[in-house]
Amino acid sequence: MNNFKTKHKHQQESDDDSSQNRSLAVLNAAYRAWLAWADFRKIRRRNKNFTYGSQWNDLTRDSDGNVVTEYEEMAQNGKEPITNNLIRQLVKSVVGRFRNDLQAPSDECLKAIHSSNLLDELDSRCLEEFLISGCCIQRIGFARHFNRRGIRIDNVNPNRFFCNALSDSRGWDYEIVGQIHDLSLTEIIMRIASSDRNLAAWIRNVYCNLNSTSISFFASSIGADAELGDDFWHARTNRCRAIEVWTLESHEILRCHDVKSADFYYVDYDRRDAVEDENRSREEAGEPLIITSWDIIETWHCRWYAPDGTLLAHFDSPYANGAHPFIMKLYPLTDGEIHSFVEDVIDQQKYVNRLITMVDHIMGASAKGVLLFPEKCMPAGYSWERLKQDWSKTDSIIPYNTVAGEKIPQQISTNATNMGAYEMLSLQMRLFEEISGVSGALQGRTSNPATGAQLYNAQAQNSAIALSDIFCSFQSFRSERDSLALACHEA
Repeated sequence: MNNFKTKHKHQQESDDDSSQNRSLAVLNAAYRAWLAWADFRKIRRRNKNFTYGSQWNDLTRDSDGNVVTEYEEMAQNGKEPITNNLIRQLVKSVVGRFRNDLQAPSDECLKAIHSSNLLDELDSRCLEEFLISGCCIQRIGFARHFNRRGIRIDNVNPNRFFCNALSDSRGWDYEIVGQIHDLSLTEIIMRIASSDRNLAAWIRNVYCNLNSTSISFFASSIGADAELGDDFWHARTNRCRAIEVWTLESHEILRCHDVKSADFYYVDYDRRDAVEDENRSREEAGEPLIITSWDIIETWHCRWYAPDGTLLAHFDSPYANGAHPFIMKLYPLTDGEIHSFVEDVIDQQKYVNRLITMVDHIMGASAKGVLLFPEKCMPAGYSWERLKQDWSKTDSIIPYNTVAGEKIPQQISTNATNMGAYEMLSLQMRLFEEISGVSGALQGRTSNPATGAQLYNAQAQNSAIALSDIFCSFQSFRSERDSLALACHEA
């Protein structure tokens, strides 16, 4: 039986130079890890823009070589950019399929956790994030509010999350992981000092003395850029920035086998004197000794920082399995790269928008109902404005003078030139379905009357098979989350 329990500390680390240097090194490593996610955050922002309809913001060069957005480039060429958002409906269809297949857990304890945290809703939004960015993250902790106790599960915004570079799709190669928080001062105290009044007063004093100058000075001292727009150090207005960092650290231990009681347990190596004293007492009494052996184990250690580098609190993992509180799934993590579901169809979405914009421009530029009215045929006292008004009425009479050698007024109406645009649009729509794997049947579209029910169901099932990798990957994320939630409940 493993009786080893690391002391759970909510206190400042010692003031010696080595401890302070270690603390600053951990915070610096967290900042570097957050910077390493910059490219991912940029790609995620683009995918999110396309999902929610902002689809003309990619940069390009105009005819003069200037860098402009695609919207500006289209507008400069006299075309009004049109957005026909197919990606949003695609994402909603996949999330809808997931919600339709949701089932309540059989375990009563887990069922209570699902119910208290509204996990059906939370997981649906998490899946939407997974489809958009290829990344879903949740944090499992303990609810501290007076009217809500027990296990608390929250979705984590990837913009505020960081970890070391990963290559294992299971996430077994974490070494540092964390989150930046914008919280009220009360929430910070409740999270890390709810049972220590002196620590709570000290944390309150730290934040009361914080200012932008001290934060920028500290950030510069460790080589950080404190002027980033969505940066690591500064919180939103009227909020307090706190940085939560978990690191995987090694510790020396003694493995102890108590022959007398038949127990197997661990103790910190710095407590070896107590074990040796116990063995001396047993030897004098002629009792079986505690058999010991030296070893090293890894444990997750948490630190909370203020943005000026002050270490607010630190403690070892409070969970029964000794893990950190974050559950994350990156997809597909081939060579450490993330490629989302939405990313695959962005090129088709852009081409559909361009084709629709081109067709609209051709139709707008074609002559439709244009009246050719020779100036010499204009009657005296009859204005062009009145002519325009009369021409727009279905029962009006328009006078004109007959002039020798002049043609009578006539209307010109031509059809818009097709140029194969409609065929190309139809092709792109089919490619959109084939690349995404989400057919019209899965989206609930009305089928052709000639399509039988059996064929329609087969199309829906084939689409579900194409998406099974995404659903199974997300389900493995939920299973791991449930396991950690149960471990927290038992802690």
